[in-house]
Amino acid sequence: MANAGGIPGPEQKPEALNPNLDEIEEEEEEDDDVVEEEDDDDLEEDDDAAQPQRKSRVDRPKIENLFRRIRNGPVPLRVHDVIVKGNTKTKDCLIEAELDAIRNATTMQEIIQAANIINYKLRELECFDSVEITLDSGPPELPGTSNVIIQVVETKTPLSGQIGTYTKGEAKSSTVEGSLKYKNGFGYGDLWDASLAYGFDRSAEVSAGVYLPRFKGLVTPMTARVFLQSQDWLKFSSYKEQSLGLSLGLFSIRHHDLVYNLAWRTLTDPSHMSSNTVRRQLGHDFLSSLKYTFKFDKRNSPLRPTRGYAFVSTTQIGGLAPDSRCLRFLRQEFDLRFAVPFGFYRTALNFGISSGVVLPIGRDFLRMSTSLPERFFLGGNLSPICSLGGPSALWGFKTRGLGPAEPRRQVRGDSSDENADASERDFLGGDLAVSAFADLSFDLPLRWFREKGIHGHLFACAGNVAKLTENEYRNFSLPKFLQSTRSSVGAGIVFPTNLFRLEAVCVRPESVSLNLFFNDLHRLLSSYFPIHTLGHLLATLVCSSN
Repeated sequence: MANAGGIPGPEQKPEALNPNLDEIEEEEEEDDDVVEEEDDDDLEEDDDAAQPQRKSRVDRPKIENLFRRIRNGPVPLRVHDVIVKGNTKTKDCLIEAELDAIRNATTMQEIIQAANIINYKLRELECFDSVEITLDSGPPELPGTSNVIIQVVETKTPLSGQIGTYTKGEAKSSTVEGSLKYKNGFGYGDLWDASLAYGFDRSAEVSAGVYLPRFKGLVTPMTARVFLQSQDWLKFSSYKEQSLGLSLGLFSIRHHDLVYNLAWRTLTDPSHMSSNTVRRQLGHDFLSSLKYTFKFDKRNSPLRPTRGYAFVSTTQIGGLAPDSRCLRFLRQEFDLRFAVPFGFYRTALNFGISSGVVLPIGRDFLRMSTSLPERFFLGGNLSPICSLGGPSALWGFKTRGLGPAEPRRQVRGDSSDENADASERDFLGGDLAVSAFADLSFDLPLRWFREKGIHGHLFACAGNVAKLTENEYRNFSLPKFLQSTRSSVGAGIVFPTNLFRLEAVCVRPESVSLNLFFNDLHRLLSSYFPIHTLGHLLATLVCSSN
């Protein structure tokens, strides 16, 4: 008989050793075969049951030794081969473009780190339902090597869609929006999408685009989008804006982004009530611009940061076309944020300052006028913490409610009123905008609120808009600009959800100077912290620095 391993056992004796007892042995063997087969079956079952236990006992010291070596220092190991499985539609070049880091790794730690990055990048392509990376031993003749096996499962439903209703109070911009996306159409990780938005104020937007993460070996992704959109600003500035154009994403990496915009734009006034300044800008113009954005965000959260800092710089140059109707301008924006933790109840002070300037390009540019859509407008109920990118949000004021304004044309037969309210004036925006804010967020004392992320905050913000073109720079002065700065203070409770951020806010807007703004900030901080505490000292230092 043969044992479980197929190796001859001691009971298997050669026939030449006892030729006279062949018949007897054959009879005995026939009788014993049944018993031995039953015993062998039992032994095989016992061996199969005990094999995983023996293997785990043998592998456990090896695994513990491996982890000990990884903790103590680099473990020399290099990649012999990378094997990709499961990509039936996706091109090999798309996946191999992400494998340079793991091919160049020389230690076990570097291979594990590179594998995590590759896993994240492949999932980010939205082409695969799952990505698994396994490290296997290399060829026996090449010790110290490993084979990397990447198993991907391509998405089974490349077509997806969504629909929703979005509303912005005050802006007459309630819309129903829907979009369709088709993933990995040609196997290059390409993402095709088409969207449609229809507003209840008869505004609409139709757009279609494509996103290519790796096109023809390019290092950075490329995007292209064709759009037809209409924006309604009749309530605030007596005009409607319609644009038909193309947007090309030329360069996009971690901190840098470069986009080219080409659009044919039309400004109209269906109400025939616009002010003189708005009426002079009605008609067609041509936009050909290059926009560069430098951005880094080291905050621990974009919605409720408690530590870190962020900075954004945006430069846009218009006029990259020989057409005389092409808008020629230079627009620059800065935004700087800081978050300082206090160490209790997740209390943190967020403060920041943003500024922007836009000027025409050409001879005697200060005598010229900038286009209305390119100007800066302040106001609206958008949280300044969430609006990183430039001066736009200011709590407590209506949308576009700050800056220069001009009375609308009166209908014949209506009495003119010198004290016309804001709804009868056109907000014109400005060429220079500056805004600042301070926000103190803290957890509420109840445990249920803390578990749900519901927290309170106190805030103060200030900002102003000024006009520099059309020789208005002659009337501009820094003291006058600071004295006309508008500010607001308030408090609120934030209810975060998976879909949106809901705030209940009480705001008191004021028309004050910058000195009074810092005094309001002092009262804001002192009201939260007791006297003679760190918070009171911080509030005193903030005001004394002014």
